[in-house]
Amino acid sequence: MWLTGRLAPDFKTIADFRRDNGKGIRNVCKRFVAMCRQLNLFTQAIIAIDGSKFKAVNNRDKNFTSHKLEQRMKQIDDSIERYLNALDTADRTQPVEAEAKTAHLQKKLVKLRQQMQSLREIEQTLKQQPDGQLSQTDPDARSMATSGRGTGMVGYNVQTAVDAKHHLIVAHEVTNVGHDRTQLANMAFQSRDAIGSNTLEVIADSGYYKGPEILVCEQAGIATFVPRTMTSDNKAHGRYDKRDFVYIEQDNEYLCPAGNGWLIVIPR
Repeated sequence: MWLTGRLAPDFKTIADFRRDNGKGIRNVCKRFVAMCRQLNLFTQAIIAIDGSKFKAVNNRDKNFTSHKLEQRMKQIDDSIERYLNALDTADRTQPVEAEAKTAHLQKKLVKLRQQMQSLREIEQTLKQQPDGQLSQTDPDARSMATSGRGTGMVGYNVQTAVDAKHHLIVAHEVTNVGHDRTQLANMAFQSRDAIGSNTLEVIADSGYYKGPEILVCEQAGIATFVPRTMTSDNKAHGRYDKRDFVYIEQDNEYLCPAGNGWLIVIPR
């Protein structure tokens, strides 16, 4: 507030400034991280990585996949069939009534056929998209799921790496990938280069758990702490594996994961 003299630019001014000064903004971020390195603020070399979904200008109705396009075409086909049946019915009514009704139905049919033609053109464009998605307003935005069940949006997945001690952003990247599974190694390498450390510990949630990504980090000397994704429903049916049993060495017993007390280990 003090720096801007209490100026309150609207969103368009901010958007234009970002668009016109993208290179300069990136340089400012790099210089900020370099200054933090000079002040020895990254000596712990522990980084937390997370992704955040940001909504794009693109409306969901302007985003297409083959499935959504197929559904929309079917809806229009059904509507055309319904109006054609209505025209047949109108032909059997009184001439005066039929004339007005027929004109109205014909207009509806023309509009629906125009929509169908537009969808066929979109279908051809969609076939050329590598990821099978097309966003008309914001071409780079993609449809992605959000945390709420059955919800989603068209937008971006912004990856951010923050140092654990001072909570300073050391690296960030805007992606249009709807999940985090392929982002761990990329953000870990960016973070290591940014803080200039030979060693690095990375913390992330289970959304980043992917074997090949963790392996790449390990081979590069980056320690990762990512919880395994639990996708099996075996526990709900009372089935467990050995990782679920906690061994108590002093008692030579295992703690039952189902809460049924202790399991005695019988020596062989």
